[in-house]
Amino acid sequence: MSEQASNAAGADSTKSRSGRSSAMLTTLLLALAAAALWGSSRMTWVSVVSNDGKTLERTTDLDGSIWAAAMTPLALALLAAIAASFAVRGWAVRIVGLMVALVGVAVAVPAVQLMVSGASADRAADLAELSSHLEEVSTDVSILPAVLALFGAIAAFAAAALLMRKPKAGAGLSSKYDNPAARREAAAKLGQGSSGESDEPVTQRMLWDALDAGEDPTLDADDRDPGKDSRS
Repeated sequence: MSEQASNAAGADSTKSRSGRSSAMLTTLLLALAAAALWGSSRMTWVSVVSNDGKTLERTTDLDGSIWAAAMTPLALALLAAIAASFAVRGWAVRIVGLMVALVGVAVAVPAVQLMVSGASADRAADLAELSSHLEEVSTDVSILPAVLALFGAIAAFAAAALLMRKPKAGAGLSSKYDNPAARREAAAKLGQGSSGESDEPVTQRMLWDALDAGEDPTLDADDRDPGKDSRS
C-alpha cells in the first residue's frame, strides 16, 4: 500500500503543481489582456481637426471607447473568463478558450486596421458628430493605444491556447473542493476498483478517503473477493 500510495501521491503532487502553474499563467495573461484593453479604451486613438471656414480650427479627440466601442465590454468579458476558467470542467473549458480567442480577434482587427490603413476622415467626422458642411476635416492617428490593444489581443490568444490545451480531467475546481458526500462516493468507487471509469485521476485525497472508508484502494476487484478462488 505504502509504495503505490506514495507513487500516486507523487504523481498527484506533480500534476497539481503543473495545473496550478498553468492556471496562474492563464489568469495572469487574461488579467494583462483585460488591463491592456481597458487602458487602451481610455486613450485617444484619433484626433479630428475640422474647419468650417468661418471660425478657428476645432480639434476633437476620439478615445478607444468611441473609435473601437467594443473595447471596454471585451475587457469585462476577459475578466469574466478568469472566473469561468476555474468554474467549468471538460469541454466547457475549451469553449471558454474559444471565446477568449474570439475576443482577441475582435480586438486585433481594429488595432491592426488603424495601424495599417490609418483613420477614415468620414468615419472620424461621423463619430465626432461634426457638421456635414465643414470645409476641411483631417485626422491624426495615435499608434500607442492601438499597440496596447494589440498586446492585449496577443495575451488573450496565449490564454486561449492554454485553456484549450488544459487536460480534461484537470479542468475546473479540484476534487478537494467537492462536498463531503461527493468525496465519500468517490472513495467508495475507488475502494470497489471502479476508479478507472472516472475521468478524474486518483488523487492523494481520494486515497486517504478510501482508507477512512475502510477500503484498500491498492487491491484490485479480484483481491477484494475472497470467495473467488474457492468458487473456481
